[in-house]
Amino acid sequence: MTRPVPAVLSIAGSDSGGGAGIQADLKAFARCGVHGMTAITAITAQNTVEVQAVDSVAPETIVAQVRAVSEDIGVDAVKIGMLGSAETVEAVVEALRYVGEAPVVIDPVMVAESGAVLLDEDARAALVERLLPLTAVATPNIPEARVLAGLGEGASQEELARAVVALGPGAAVVTGGHSEDLVDLFWDGERLVEISGERHPDGAAHGSGCTHSSALAAFLARGEEPLEAARRAREIASAAVGAGFRDIGAGVGPVNVLGLE
Repeated sequence: MTRPVPAVLSIAGSDSGGGAGIQADLKAFARCGVHGMTAITAITAQNTVEVQAVDSVAPETIVAQVRAVSEDIGVDAVKIGMLGSAETVEAVVEALRYVGEAPVVIDPVMVAESGAVLLDEDARAALVERLLPLTAVATPNIPEARVLAGLGEGASQEELARAVVALGPGAAVVTGGHSEDLVDLFWDGERLVEISGERHPDGAAHGSGCTHSSALAAFLARGEEPLEAARRAREIASAAVGAGFRDIGAGVGPVNVLGLE
């Protein structure tokens, strides 16, 4: 069966405020011209200020969601976001058996914009040992890369990118939102490339990481190689932050990847 557009699967948590998680992923997929599908790993009760509750989805239900869309629609790329627990990581590892050779992008969500911890210690270890080796591109921000790599505050962005790739993924993009120059750094074992874009100090950033990783997966599904996909994803995420909604909610406003006015 030939699909009119590529189909990309988000395996991630639901954000009831609509700013991040699968809600952000589906908007990014639409912006990039691919059909979005989801396998929900957790349901959160959150808004722009705080995460009030998290309810993990049963591992067998996570696997069933992936199997259902894979068997009927097919999967051209996968984006993985919030996982939460080691049990969820194991369920995702099992579920990936159904997606064939589809490239996997993982955004190792550890802490929400509000500061809530979204990945426990056991899950971090399982992610490193079980999921990163199955990944085409990992997209941690600088603090997340430090945790994954086990390196301290003194590690440079280049050291972090090299250390993350040494854990198994085909490439890493260490995003620069937590750095002074806001440069993303791409490393695939051969090429070390800085990816810069417009700065938007007055933008809104909730969901920026989800948007970036989802756009990267979408461009992989459309046939781009990882470096070009990372460049295009940076453009999409940067524009979404610049157009972000600063007047939605009392906390960190959501990105605006669709350019709504």
